Amino acid sequence: MAGHSKWANIKHRKGRQDAKRGQLFAKLAKAIEIAAREGGGSVDFNPTLATAVDKAKAASMPNDNIDRAIKRGTGEVEGAHYEEFFYEGYGPGGVALYVQVLTDNRNRAASDVRSTFTRNNGNLGEPGSVGYLFEQKGLILTSGEEDDVMLTALDAGAEDVRDAGEGTFEVITAATDMRAVREALIGAGLEVESADVTQLPSNLVPVEENEAKKVLRLIDSLDDLDDVQAVFSNYDIDDSVMEKVLAEA
Repeated sequence: MAGHSKWANIKHRKGRQDAKRGQLFAKLAKAIEIAAREGGGSVDFNPTLATAVDKAKAASMPNDNIDRAIKRGTGEVEGAHYEEFFYEGYGPGGVALYVQVLTDNRNRAASDVRSTFTRNNGNLGEPGSVGYLFEQKGLILTSGEEDDVMLTALDAGAEDVRDAGEGTFEVITAATDMRAVREALIGAGLEVESADVTQLPSNLVPVEENEAKKVLRLIDSLDDLDDVQAVFSNYDIDDSVMEKVLAEA
């Protein structure tokens, strides 16, 4: 899951990933394969691959798995041919959902995504119905003294730094600058909790407690699909509501 990224929301996503590590590794491998296929197998000359490998290593994916994924992408070893595309739709409360799919079977993916929307009070939309609400950006979650984070991030090329609460900060970058800003933060001795290229919403939809469970249930159900790589959303769930929903899960 990747939506409005208040700290509680990020903890929700990370907890689910940790609980389903095998499925997470499979999705990370797909991202590496696609990046290697489209831009070559060198992390020094393919920034998209470098980002995918960094994300895999952050999740403790074994190096052998990473190397095999790169070789599948470059054609050195045989592997499935994955297509990337997006499904767009709405969830409870009018929340927009932008679903990234990587699949070797478009018909299976379409059927699974469509039925998941239907079962969870969502509506699958036409292409272009919500995609315009999202923009590809780098998102880094870091912690440290505010002045240190601000100065280091902005000097390295970040576009914005936002207070995420609990001593953490969201650093927003251009997609192509994410890795350089991440390395600058680490080089300055700041702790980086997560770093990813994501789809950030241009506006947020407030979600009350009675709708929050339904929204998260739909997002989690989509994220559980093997063909779904990521689910981006523009929900705005208050931290106190999010914590209550997590406690009841």
